[in-house]
Amino acid sequence: MTHHRPARISPRAGALPAVAVVLLATAGCGSGAEAPAAGGEGRGGTLVVGATGKLPNPDTVIGGAGFEGKRLVSFQIYEGLTHYDLSGTDRPPAVTGALAESWKVAEDSRTWTFKLRKGVTFQDGTPFDADAVLFNLDRYLNKQSENYTDAIGAAAAEYAGSITTYRKLDADHVELVTKDPNGHFPEDLAHVLIASPTAVRKTGSKDFAKQPVGTGPFSFVSHTEGQQIELAANKSYWRGAPKLDRLIVKPLPDAAARTAALRSGGVNWIEYPNPDDIESLQRDGVRIATNSYDHIWYWILDTSKAPWNDPRVRKAANFAVNRQAIAEKLLRGTADPALQAAPRATFAYDPAGDAYGYDPAKAKALLAEAGVAGGFSTSVTVPTGGSGNLLPVPISEAIQRDLAAVGIKVELRTTDWSTLIGAEAKGQVALGSDAIAQSTTLFQSEALLPLFIGSKSPFWTGHYSNPKVDELLKSASAQPDQAKRQADYRQALSLVTADAPWLFVVNDRNPRALSPKVQGLVQPQSWFIDLTTVWVGKQ
Repeated sequence: MTHHRPARISPRAGALPAVAVVLLATAGCGSGAEAPAAGGEGRGGTLVVGATGKLPNPDTVIGGAGFEGKRLVSFQIYEGLTHYDLSGTDRPPAVTGALAESWKVAEDSRTWTFKLRKGVTFQDGTPFDADAVLFNLDRYLNKQSENYTDAIGAAAAEYAGSITTYRKLDADHVELVTKDPNGHFPEDLAHVLIASPTAVRKTGSKDFAKQPVGTGPFSFVSHTEGQQIELAANKSYWRGAPKLDRLIVKPLPDAAARTAALRSGGVNWIEYPNPDDIESLQRDGVRIATNSYDHIWYWILDTSKAPWNDPRVRKAANFAVNRQAIAEKLLRGTADPALQAAPRATFAYDPAGDAYGYDPAKAKALLAEAGVAGGFSTSVTVPTGGSGNLLPVPISEAIQRDLAAVGIKVELRTTDWSTLIGAEAKGQVALGSDAIAQSTTLFQSEALLPLFIGSKSPFWTGHYSNPKVDELLKSASAQPDQAKRQADYRQALSLVTADAPWLFVVNDRNPRALSPKVQGLVQPQSWFIDLTTVWVGKQ
């Protein structure tokens, strides 16, 4: 039987979850070796992670804590038909088979056949098969399904929303058809997480988050609201049991609190240590892991407002910022200067495309050419924190000083991260500023690219529009060949770099601090991470 979607979910219906996933996430050399699997092979222990943001909703795709919540919780409990190969440190991760062993696309570039992996069971013992795939797609896409909810439908829309029909060919094969050709469909499906049908039926969709069940490397144990989520190793995991016994994730949004918790032993791993604490932590034996990944910290400028509507002014601002000082002195080497739109650790990055060095004289000349030699006043809304946002207020203060030196006077307006992205999802700017500061991903999920640089994005992106960029994004998206997609993306991002709708600042290097007891980490060039290789010793 072929399953048809009863109704197409509108772009705006899926906008907030997409924004939340990317912007709450919460870049070039591969330095994953900074956290080697020292001490030989080991096994066991409890890993306790101090996260920078809130805990996610553990119901499959709902999340709500960005890519940090996805990497530490959702991707540990669940899998999709595909997943990222996070075993390397020297290149952006490729997408490979997970619950599907292999796939092929028909000549129409819309009809995909997936061969499912045999012998996989959910953590509750339910066998994984084609019926389980259809059950989950019904839950996400079929409004007539008893397991569908508006919340889960909206959350699934960005990655599964292009699917028009889906059917079981046999117990080990499913066919999925997309509305339009979609070359990055296998990547999208890494985010379409598969839950146990038995568990969903037992609890009902609305209560499934209280006892979630997937096929991933860790099984759900408990969730203490606002305090921690505890998971246990899935001993029957198809890739082999994780080395850890337990995984506990605690929300510690305050950087000082994270550092204190690491020093006291309350946690043995923290995401994004305060750069100022790194040297003293290292003296205490803490290991710091970094690597480039798909990240950019930037300001979105309102290109519909004068003088930001003049590309010469936007370029002037980019030449005025001393990114090297921000990366090396303020962020203590935990970030690299962002000199173009494409993040460094992406296949679309062009080493020859770096455009904006520190040149205040050139900035002043461009301002004079644009008729604002005397400078001007503007404003920016800055989040006080949030996953992937590094040190948003201090970074913005440094930018404020650099821009003032060429005559651009900036008023900083701070707000919390949820308020900023909530307004952005409605096409607005929190506090009514002329720009917003944020961090994001561009290529870890290609489906999200049009939301950031496309003309018809459902959320606020500074009113940026370039028909040639739209054309290249459409051409790339339809192309299954990654090399051809890369060529189109590079050209599109070079246009964005030249148009300068953003103030490009830094690419994060994803620092995390580990107790000496934590071993086995492989730090990939990714927002995500494979925790199956990690263990905690007794030393």
